[in-house]
Formats: sequence, C-alpha cells, structure tokens
Amino acid sequence: MDDEFGRVIGRVIGRVVRLVETRRRGLARPSRRVRLDGMSREFVSDRALGVDASGIRKVFDLAAKLKDPINLSIGLPDFDVPPIGKEAAHRAIDAGHNRYTPTQGIAPLRERLRLDLSREMGRDVGGVLITSGVSGGLQLFMQSVINPGDEVVYLDPYFVMYKHLLTLCDGVARPVDSYPNFNFPIERVESAITSKTKVLILNSPGNPTGSMLSESDLRAAVALCRRHDLLLLSDEIYEPFRYAGLGGMYSPLLEYEKTVVLRGFSKSHAMTGWRVGYAFGYGPIVEQMTKLQQYTFVCAPSPFQYAALAALDESMQAYVEAYRRKRDIVLEMLGDRFEIARPEGAFYAFPKVPTGETASAFCQRAIDRNVLVIPGNVFSARDTHFRISYATTDEKLRAGCQVLRDLAGG
Repeated sequence: MDDEFGRVIGRVIGRVVRLVETRRRGLARPSRRVRLDGMSREFVSDRALGVDASGIRKVFDLAAKLKDPINLSIGLPDFDVPPIGKEAAHRAIDAGHNRYTPTQGIAPLRERLRLDLSREMGRDVGGVLITSGVSGGLQLFMQSVINPGDEVVYLDPYFVMYKHLLTLCDGVARPVDSYPNFNFPIERVESAITSKTKVLILNSPGNPTGSMLSESDLRAAVALCRRHDLLLLSDEIYEPFRYAGLGGMYSPLLEYEKTVVLRGFSKSHAMTGWRVGYAFGYGPIVEQMTKLQQYTFVCAPSPFQYAALAALDESMQAYVEAYRRKRDIVLEMLGDRFEIARPEGAFYAFPKVPTGETASAFCQRAIDRNVLVIPGNVFSARDTHFRISYATTDEKLRAGCQVLRDLAGG
C-alpha cells in the first residue's frame, strides 16, 4: 500500500513539475480532458501544441479548392528544374544512386561547393554539409546550439519556421520590429540582447519582405555579434535573386568566424521538392549539425545531390532578370495605392494595407475575388501588411495586381 501511495504521489508531483515548467516557457497546458481529432490531449507533447499550423499551408490548401485562382501566395519559383538537372537526376537513378549517401553528402558536390564558396569568400570555407533543404539545415542548427531558455534574436517580419523551431528546442524567440523599411535597426536589436541571448539570425534577401540588408547593416550586425559573443546564422536561400547589381553579395562570414551560412537549390534551381541545401561556416557547429543529421534526415536525397552538382554549371541569370521585371510590374501597378518598401531581392513584396482594416480582413476580400495573398500576421506580430509572391506568369500577376488595386480603392 505504501509503495502504491508513493507511486501515485510521484506521478502527481511529476505532473505539477511539468505544468510549472510548461507555464514558465509560456506554453500553458490545456486541460487533460481536451481531445484533439479524437485523441486524448495527454498523448500530445507540449512542444507540438506550442506550434501552430502554418498560415501559408492553410492558403495552399485553400488554393487546391478554388477554381483557377490567381495565386500570389506561393513561395516557390514558377519555372522548372533546368534540363541539365533533370537529366543528371535520371542518370543517377539509372546508375543506381538510390541508396544512402554519406551523412555529409556526396564528395563531388561537397568539393565543388567548397571550391566555389572559397573563391567567393576569398578564403577556404572548410567542410560543407549537404542538408535536406535549407529548412533541414535550420532544424539541425537549432538542435545543435539551443538549450532550454536560450534566446535567439531575429527581425520581424521573419520566415515562419524560426519561432516554431525554437519552440521545438525549448528556446526563446526575441523578434525585433524592423518596420517600416525592414533594415537592421541596431539600437532595437541591441536592446533585445540579454545574458541569455545566444544567436542572431539574419535573412537577406528576406522572406516575406524581399528586402536586402545593406553592407553597412551587415557590418553593424557583425560588430554587434562580436561585442556580445553571439553566433550568427545567415539564411541566404534567396542569395541568387538580387536586383541591385550583379556583383557578389556581402556575407557576414566574410568577417565573422562564428557564422553559419545556409544556402540551397530550392529557389535558385526550382528544386523545392528535391530537398537539397547546404551549410558551411563555423566548423564546430557544422560538425554538430553533421552528427545530428545522422539521427534525423540521415542524408539529402541521393539522386538529387547529383542533379544539384550538374545544375551548378547552369546559369540562372535569365530567371533572375525575369523576376526583376516582375518586381517592377508590382511596383508599377501598386506603388500609387500601397506603401511598399522597394524589394531588392527574392520574389516577394510586402505592401501595407491602405484601407484601415487588418491585413487578414483585406486578404479575405482578395480571396473572395479569387486572388490568394498571405496576411502579414503569419510572419509578424503586426497584421498591417500582406505578402505578394510575384513568382507567376506576367498575365496572372497583372490580373492579381489589378484586383488588389480595386480593393484598395482610391
């Protein structure tokens, strides 16, 4: 009887401790009686309940139900994988490259990337890890560096995965408002840094704004990381899509050793479904990411690593120029009705709603007119702007912009 009583008391104390810890992290535990899709709440982790379903995916699901919508919501290129990549993938499959690769990726791809990146950075960048897309790289980075309670600073608006991956790692998100110009507000950023801050994330060119941080912004960020001894994660998935000039992009890794850079082939070569990205930079962290990949993604898909290697020889500049022109269509058609920070990269614009309503309400009115855009509160604490993806045909882009103009009135 005493043993049974002790076990009961132990379970009660354990539940109380978990509840206190959950509330401390800001994830108030719902009643155990709550049922989710027929399953008792007690079987679902607090981490899972702390993550919302993506607002972007909800719009994707909605798009599948609409008849021929004007879809300005999708964050992926409207061109296809270049033929050289498709052919290399076919050859790799036919040659039997369908099994596991080394966790860090196939040697020819890693060596080619190391050579190209070292030439770009002006020094040897060290080993390159092939990841399961940049999203996979983000997860590996977070799991490699974040302990419970560690804080991560990034700019608001932000890529939706940042805060949710931190939740999964029991980290603490510290978004910093960068409105209205989406530059690097160093005073605001520095005021957000505490003794618990471990990482600063930069995303340039940025999703959802299309804005690029200037070289002076990036140098200021590097100086700040040095002062506070922070890791710097540079999310450069949209690096090829830059419209201000054809020169190389200033990367924080050029000056700051404790930088990890994430890039990939999803946007540059339209390989979004093939899941091939890469990480390089600060060796001790890249090594930990490699180790953790053994127990998560195992490796990036084998035949598509060979496709990515072949695609490195294909110039994608014509597509970059096409998106520059599409960017100009958006500015030309919406610039007199909406406040828009001029996008200098990626394939997004982030206009402010001019009608006094929330962005969510405005986007619903757009959906009622068969135009899909994403409300800004998916990416931000604010619900004042909305994201346009101009990765579509010129015809649909112009038709969608005309609807948005009509909704804005004036």
